[in-house]
Amino acid sequence: MPIHLPKSLDHPDDDTAAADREAELKPQEIVAELDKYIIGQKAAKKAVAIALRNRYRRRRVAPELADEITPKNILMIGPTGVGKTEISRRLAKLTSSPFLKIEASKFTEVGYVGRDVESIIRDLARIAIEMVREEKIVEIRDKAVLNVEEKLLDLLVPPPRKRESGLPEEEYRQLFETREKFRRQLRDGLLEDRIVEIEVKERSAAPMEIFSNSGMEEIGIQIQEILPGFMGGKTKRRKVKVHEARELLLDEEEKRLVDMDQVSRVAIERVEHSGIVFLDELDKIAGREGGHGPEVSREGVQRDLLPIVEGTTVHTRYGLVKTDHVLFIGAGAFNVAKPADLIPELQGRFPIRVELSSLNKDDFVRILTEPENALLKQYAALLATEGVQVDFTPDAIDEIAQIAEDVNREAEDIGARRLYTIMEKVMEEISFQAPDIKPKKYAIDRTYVQTQLKDILKNQDLRRFIL
Repeated sequence: MPIHLPKSLDHPDDDTAAADREAELKPQEIVAELDKYIIGQKAAKKAVAIALRNRYRRRRVAPELADEITPKNILMIGPTGVGKTEISRRLAKLTSSPFLKIEASKFTEVGYVGRDVESIIRDLARIAIEMVREEKIVEIRDKAVLNVEEKLLDLLVPPPRKRESGLPEEEYRQLFETREKFRRQLRDGLLEDRIVEIEVKERSAAPMEIFSNSGMEEIGIQIQEILPGFMGGKTKRRKVKVHEARELLLDEEEKRLVDMDQVSRVAIERVEHSGIVFLDELDKIAGREGGHGPEVSREGVQRDLLPIVEGTTVHTRYGLVKTDHVLFIGAGAFNVAKPADLIPELQGRFPIRVELSSLNKDDFVRILTEPENALLKQYAALLATEGVQVDFTPDAIDEIAQIAEDVNREAEDIGARRLYTIMEKVMEEISFQAPDIKPKKYAIDRTYVQTQLKDILKNQDLRRFIL
């Protein structure tokens, strides 16, 4: 069943606005939406659906108890390419939640070269700011467009003076009529190539960056805010065409109309109550050895992650962000290391564990055909832009799925990503010749698939390195 999500919050400072957004999503509906894009993995879908619904439930609990209810973080265990990242990404998109995917292996213990873990929350806050700002721009877009139109008319036709200035009635009326004539031409697109002179700000310098005990962080105040007119604070006059002037003026008007203080408040609230962090490659930092060399900081990274996951306050350029109710979804193959190799405190912060199963031939057939963004649909749509129509017969789909399963079994199991490699080789010739190819209609069957892949399938070395 379709789920209609509101584009923005009517009362951004009210917690009930976010609750209303999530209230529309029942666990069964969340799973149904995920089923449109992800094949199988019912246990993982059910776990994230419950976690999301629990956020709505927490908002309906008495405040004194609600603060004590923390999210049940999830640990997804399974090989690459089975849908771990996609489940989390689609979940965030469903709820308009700030979402950040980050590899745990990027971080190092404080004191070593690498990013510090608090940058996770700073990045999440930055994403939320951009999300809320885009929503606010949509809200004020109509007003901004009208204001820009008036500014363009001021450039094309000087505005008529007020009657109090002593301007004759007839001259005032003529100026007004001329302005309205230019307005109609402007709306009809007849003046797009007319040259106008506008005043624009020079491009802002990038924020300064510093290294501190808490890692690298952007300074909240840019140089031009400290010294006006220095490094980008100046304005200059440019002669541009009307269509370019409209874009420059619209960008400037949107910045003027959007209240960034309000955007920051809403964004921080959204991070604290709706933020989702996907910690990939968690197995790469598992291990409690007191080793040396590149492995020396594994346990240190886990201990640095612990306060973020269990709840702390992180300073960002937009304000203080509490992580108590941010949902963390950890993921990893755990082929060598096991979840038990994580330090006990971090294990306890991921109470829900879900094992994702490897994909087989039947799963590959469904992945190729069923999702709304199915791979076969993507190739058909791309080639349709060249006027080429391709149809995949059932035996071709079966053959592609069988080859994917065989190669995954004999080489490294990379899940559904194997289909991308195989499909590229199958479609390579048609894609290359598509602009000039004749006929424009092709039926791709089992024989065609085998012909395109025969040299690779026969040669074990080629099969290993190309597919």
